[in-house]
Amino acid sequence: MEPKVVLVSHGHLDHCGAVPNLMYQNPDVFMTPPTAEFTFLLGRDTLKLAESTLSGVPPFDPDDLQKLGRRTQRIDYNKPFKSHGYRICFYNAGHIPGASGIFLESEAGESLFYTGDFNLQETRLVPGAAEFPEADTLILESTYFGEEHVPRKETEERFIESILDTVDRGGTALIPSFAIGRTQEILMLLDAHGIQAYVDGMGRDVYKILKKYPEYLKDPKRLDRAFEHAILVKDHQRDSILKEPSVIVTTAGMLNGGPVLYYLSRLYKDPRSKVLLTGYQVEGTNGRLALEHGFIETTADILTLKPRVEKYDFSAHSGDSELKKVVKDFCKKGAERVFVIHGDRTEAFAEWILEEIGVDAYAPANGHTFSF
Repeated sequence: MEPKVVLVSHGHLDHCGAVPNLMYQNPDVFMTPPTAEFTFLLGRDTLKLAESTLSGVPPFDPDDLQKLGRRTQRIDYNKPFKSHGYRICFYNAGHIPGASGIFLESEAGESLFYTGDFNLQETRLVPGAAEFPEADTLILESTYFGEEHVPRKETEERFIESILDTVDRGGTALIPSFAIGRTQEILMLLDAHGIQAYVDGMGRDVYKILKKYPEYLKDPKRLDRAFEHAILVKDHQRDSILKEPSVIVTTAGMLNGGPVLYYLSRLYKDPRSKVLLTGYQVEGTNGRLALEHGFIETTADILTLKPRVEKYDFSAHSGDSELKKVVKDFCKKGAERVFVIHGDRTEAFAEWILEEIGVDAYAPANGHTFSF
């Protein structure tokens, strides 16, 4: 089937990165303004990375990205619109700026709500998700089904304590962070504790985008202050930074590319330094290797890490109890079926919904189709 409409929930690569590949089918594309900017930023970065790899084969070409720009319509939260016989509305999903839960209603009155990645809890960067509308069908992410987050305040205290300890011992606190959302939140946290940090990588470009959309942020002034107090790094400055104890926030969050590999190539023999991971590390990434085995792989070498590697849960996803609460709330309001996606335990979650709530639940695999 060829999609006539593409609705993009948010600007993380696993949710928007393939959209340029669909442009040969000429779909109408809708997303919030920040999501649109993040999608193009990541698209340009994807093309740049393809040029620098040995294969040099990009997943799409610059014309696809330009076509996506022409076909994209930018829609703010709570602004209903129509397309191909459906009424559609984006709702704030928390998670990152511009992240959306997506509501669809057919002309016959059948309705569906897709949560996208969501977070009911506010963070320093964004407010928590808005109240979601009623729908006949719910499609929700399940990233943290079966797992609760450590209270954010406790995580922040441990994180700050570790950074101060590192600098006091004469080391560098290297903080790999996802460019969209995480870099900005970490800098706001550091600034709140009077810690000046260097910031390197794509997170700087993301901040320039966010300045244009203050209405999507929890506290734009605090974000501005965090970046005003941080020191933006230029490529030629990286060596000089490492000559003294410092705090560096940089991409990439899973150590698979970006400036963080340069810093690690200089710091990997220093036991006074630390690598403070701020998010989930996917299996097979350098971040997972560093956590579990104490080494990373580069194009030229395998580096055994003498700096201590620590992981902190700064997740922008709701945890187990909130996932279950969302399902219960939808089902109480009349949802007839639930589709569970985007997680490692989707089948277990679907079974829980059926057994505990008594509503039909599915964990679809790629290629499955459903009709009701």
